[in-house]
Amino acid sequence: MSERRATITDVAREAGVSASTASVVFSGNAPASAETRRRVLAAAEALGYTGPDPRAASLRRGRSGIVGVVFGGSLRSAFHDPVTIAMMDGIAEGVAPLRAGLLLLPDETSSAAPATGTDSGAIEVPSAMTSAPIDAAVLVGFGQTRQPSLDVLRARRVPVVIIEGDAGPDIPRIELDNSAAQQRAASYLRDLGHERVTLLTLPIRPSRARGWFGPADAVEVDVTAARLAGARAVYPDAPTYAAVTSSIDEGLIAGREILAGPDRPTAVIAQTDLLAAGVIRAAEECGLRVPEDLSVTGFDGVEVDGLDAYELTTLVQPAVEKGRAAGAAVVAMLAGEDAASVTFTCSFRVGTTAGPVPRGYPASTGRA
Repeated sequence: MSERRATITDVAREAGVSASTASVVFSGNAPASAETRRRVLAAAEALGYTGPDPRAASLRRGRSGIVGVVFGGSLRSAFHDPVTIAMMDGIAEGVAPLRAGLLLLPDETSSAAPATGTDSGAIEVPSAMTSAPIDAAVLVGFGQTRQPSLDVLRARRVPVVIIEGDAGPDIPRIELDNSAAQQRAASYLRDLGHERVTLLTLPIRPSRARGWFGPADAVEVDVTAARLAGARAVYPDAPTYAAVTSSIDEGLIAGREILAGPDRPTAVIAQTDLLAAGVIRAAEECGLRVPEDLSVTGFDGVEVDGLDAYELTTLVQPAVEKGRAAGAAVVAMLAGEDAASVTFTCSFRVGTTAGPVPRGYPASTGRA
């Protein structure tokens, strides 16, 4: 038989103090003298007591002490994205007053039995959303395909905050001026004389298909759609290529396709800095100089390995601040207060990767 786990009452008896005093030493919710703290901690060490049982504390509070952070796609991609990592730092700072942990969840669905009263067959129910022991959730990005996750969280009455997306007027949003920011970069290229411009986007739908697409193709990811709208406000007929994810390798694959053949652009507007870095590598493979032969702009303002020879012309976004604002909104909602939506503004950084259009280059584009 296993030995009984020591309790705070045992520690208090061993230290010669009241149970409430011993509890204060561990919780830090009220001051305790140095001598009292020493005696309580010594008694705890002697008894093998490591602190209050978090399960019991959760039951008393009626909360799990966990905030869920829900990502579209795989968690592996999230950990490779410097913007996501920065946002996670901000979320952790924002929820610090709750002393809560973060639980990272992929926004995946699983087949379930047909819903009562429907004739549509099996429905898609986000499996992680139905059982995760969370007090609140931060959804990173939102589109029409994310609605099942939101519906389950609503049914569970879990407070929700959206980063980069619109889930309705009753859900606080932490937004970025994606469209206006991307338009500034596009206008800068137009002022430099560029007409042959190709747009390199983030995925346009959760299926994450790579390749060329046109204005008639639906864009189901809000961030992609907003940045695309900003670029198309300046270049409405620009050829557009979708990447599978935001990475240097994806930018390299896309760059090779974009720059293939004689009918190449003089500039590429990439929706992330990682994609832009990949395009620059593809240009170097082709023997093209940046920006003399090809101008490239990015979006995010992050440090990118392998770009030491360049300073990327890009939009710098406050990723940590976005996460911190989402965390603060969670704290407010769990306190029963209203949480306001917040919109952040990017700053445009002129670097060394965008320059005037090469002289003598034809203005027409050969790809629709």
